[in-house]
Amino acid sequence: MNYQVEKSDDEWRAELSDDEYRVLREAGTERPFTGEYTDTEAVGVYRCKACQAKLFESDTKFHSGCGWPSFYQPISDTIEYIEDNSLGMKRVEVRCANCGSHLGHVFPDGYGTPTGDRYCINSISLTLEPADNA
Repeated sequence: MNYQVEKSDDEWRAELSDDEYRVLREAGTERPFTGEYTDTEAVGVYRCKACQAKLFESDTKFHSGCGWPSFYQPISDTIEYIEDNSLGMKRVEVRCANCGSHLGHVFPDGYGTPTGDRYCINSISLTLEPADNA
């Protein structure tokens, strides 16, 4: 896939911390209930940590209790979906459509959301831009 933002591994490593690189570029996962945005209720826009593309509005964020920030809907056309059969289960990985960075997974498990979806996203993959700057 060709992305609007494309960089070499060396360029990504120079821009991201080791933990950010592991999650964003190697599809790692942060430990549950440890991320900066797990319980955040601030109003604003969540952007991709790697390329700053707008991904989620704060009004689509909800408390699912899963240990990672949860959203029920991304901003239109900002997410790439990839089938993930790792760890012995069938899941759908979500990546930033602008740079291909790993964000987390989406689960069609209801949770009473308007869309029936739960986007389970690593905090380390995101940057929150407060509403007064968005």
